[in-house]
Amino acid sequence: MDKLINDFSYGLFFWQAIILVILIILLAKFAWKPIIASLAAREEGISNALMAAENAKKDLANLKADNEKLLVEARAERDAMLKEAREMKDAMIVEAKNEATEQGNKMIAQAKAAIENEKNSAMAELKNQVSSLSLEIAEKILKDELSNKEAQTKLVEKMLGDAKLN
Repeated sequence: MDKLINDFSYGLFFWQAIILVILIILLAKFAWKPIIASLAAREEGISNALMAAENAKKDLANLKADNEKLLVEARAERDAMLKEAREMKDAMIVEAKNEATEQGNKMIAQAKAAIENEKNSAMAELKNQVSSLSLEIAEKILKDELSNKEAQTKLVEKMLGDAKLN
């Protein structure tokens, strides 16, 4: 270091200082502006890229929210359709049960009416048979009683006596 101080030359220092100033002026005139412009452009590009990334992030969040909303709506619609299908199934079952009950009641009523009709016709036939038998029995009894003259007279007198009493 002593050597540098001892060998110091003012002329050399002067020319080096002038060259440095000229170099700085040349750099300022030709290099600094393009470098600063490219740095500004790069800064602006980075800023735009960050804004675009932020916008893309917001768009992605909006799309995600829309997708969630669509999923919720689709699930709600599916649940509503399933509920409606269950209600329709239950209504069909109830309707079928009611119709079956109604048909059963109609069949029972028809069977009761048929039984009643059969019973009435059987009773009428039975009455007819009983009346026929009664007439046959009465006819046979009257034949036996009327075959004898004395029995005929007694019967006529008895009937006359019964007629006066009424």
